[in-house]
Amino acid sequence: PAGTALLLDMDGVLAEVSGSYRAAIIETCKHYGATSITFDTVAEWKARGGCNNDWKLSLDLINTDPNGKKDLTLDEVTETFERFYQGDADTGLVCLCELETLIPKKSTLEEICNRIGKERMAIVTGRPRKDCDKFLKLHGIDHLFSVCVCMEDGPPKPDPFPVSQACKLLGVEPSLSVVMVGDTPD
Repeated sequence: PAGTALLLDMDGVLAEVSGSYRAAIIETCKHYGATSITFDTVAEWKARGGCNNDWKLSLDLINTDPNGKKDLTLDEVTETFERFYQGDADTGLVCLCELETLIPKKSTLEEICNRIGKERMAIVTGRPRKDCDKFLKLHGIDHLFSVCVCMEDGPPKPDPFPVSQACKLLGVEPSLSVVMVGDTPD
């Protein structure tokens, strides 16, 4: 129908990330001595909301662990996280991002696109744009979305900006005919 738009979060909606982003959080925490951090810990924090930035979440988790290294900067943690997530050819570190899989069937996304149109489908994610683009291309679904609102574009979810910006770029008014699908409060 006219005015309908579908906005999809990426992680946990399109991308299965337990072996990539969540694993990179765990590995980053362990690297800095925060050995009490588990997948369950990460899931609990994510479910609470306010943890959309995995770099900051890693730092916060390290700081809560009694054995976690103190006085780290976000830049230090981000660099370590990215080494785990992107991989490091020099050290043979496996690229965790390559473990991500597409949750819905590609054919399902194509059918939705056929029904509502590419001009009514957007990605709203806290990922950096390069990671968003890489996932969409790797899984052959980049052609299905006319808009991607990413980390660099403005304040993160749960701020309304990413959803409002996606609506603006799609040329639709935020309304009950706009559906945002996510997996956490953020």
